[in-house]
Amino acid sequence: VWVTSAEISIGQCVQPDTGSVNVRLINGTDHCMGRVEVLNNNQWGTVCDDGWTFTNAEVVCNELDCGAAIAAPMSAFFGQGTGTIWLDDVACTGNEMSLLQCPSSGFGTHNCGHQEDAGVICAVFLSSFSSGSENVRLVDGTDHCMGRVEVFYNNQWGTVCDDAWTVIDAEVVCNELDCGTAISAPGSAFFGQGNGTIWLDDVACTGDEMSLLQCPSKEHGVNNCGHHEDAGVICAGTGRVRLVNGMDVCSGRVEVLHSYQWGTVCDDGWITADAQVVCRELGCGAPLSTPGSAYFGPGTGPIWMDDTTCTGDEPSLITCQSKGFGVHNCNHGEDAGVICSG
Repeated sequence: VWVTSAEISIGQCVQPDTGSVNVRLINGTDHCMGRVEVLNNNQWGTVCDDGWTFTNAEVVCNELDCGAAIAAPMSAFFGQGTGTIWLDDVACTGNEMSLLQCPSSGFGTHNCGHQEDAGVICAVFLSSFSSGSENVRLVDGTDHCMGRVEVFYNNQWGTVCDDAWTVIDAEVVCNELDCGTAISAPGSAFFGQGNGTIWLDDVACTGDEMSLLQCPSKEHGVNNCGHHEDAGVICAGTGRVRLVNGMDVCSGRVEVLHSYQWGTVCDDGWITADAQVVCRELGCGAPLSTPGSAYFGPGTGPIWMDDTTCTGDEPSLITCQSKGFGVHNCNHGEDAGVICSG
């Protein structure tokens, strides 16, 4: 709040227009990215990540006039807050005008510590490095170049059915989002089921369209699908897999990028087929060995993947089967490594 000499009371003071005076994002690069904090009893406090979802993040982004939600990072991704943890078990439906209208355990009722502080990354944060699209987005992936395809129509975001969904359709999406070439076009709700309307079905792009919405399809909202058929896209974007602490870029500890944070891979079930995918993805030839037990030193941060099971034909390690991002029973003494032929 800024006070000038002309104000008689606090009620006449001018406040910056950030969309909300009760919710804010802290410790990010701008006001559209950071740790979620809410104001209650004249005190700012945090939100626990128990049950924290993309839908909750959507409500926050909308409340702050920050565009669409891109990610809902947890585990104090933006650092631990201080003071009271005001909200826990938040369960927004997506229709609320404010996070404070969402169901929760009640103000101050929680079983959390600040290491569980929730965060949000909104689309406006991306505007500085991606021209992107106002009508098409990829959500629930590791970044804005990978995820479930959603389109904006009639003032509502909805999904795309995977009937006849091809890499050509994915190419149009990747080009529209300035995300490079398409790597794959996974269907069957590979990135989780969306909600709301299924806007497009039987999409049949030629590859020359400037936007997915220019591709032939059934009329908006006309489909014979369920959300278990939601289409996805994986674009080349920027690298999401790397090898660190080795002799060169083709050897080292395996790290993957998820929710804008690098983390490691557990060596449970780590085999040559997994390394083959990594080496090919990095342009590093064939796998020579698959050392485990933190051979290249223990990493830090999240352990993103465990029980990874590649067939060897996947375009990227992050498309291989695993327990799910962040689900594991490991420690960094089990970080997986790869040595490629180069």
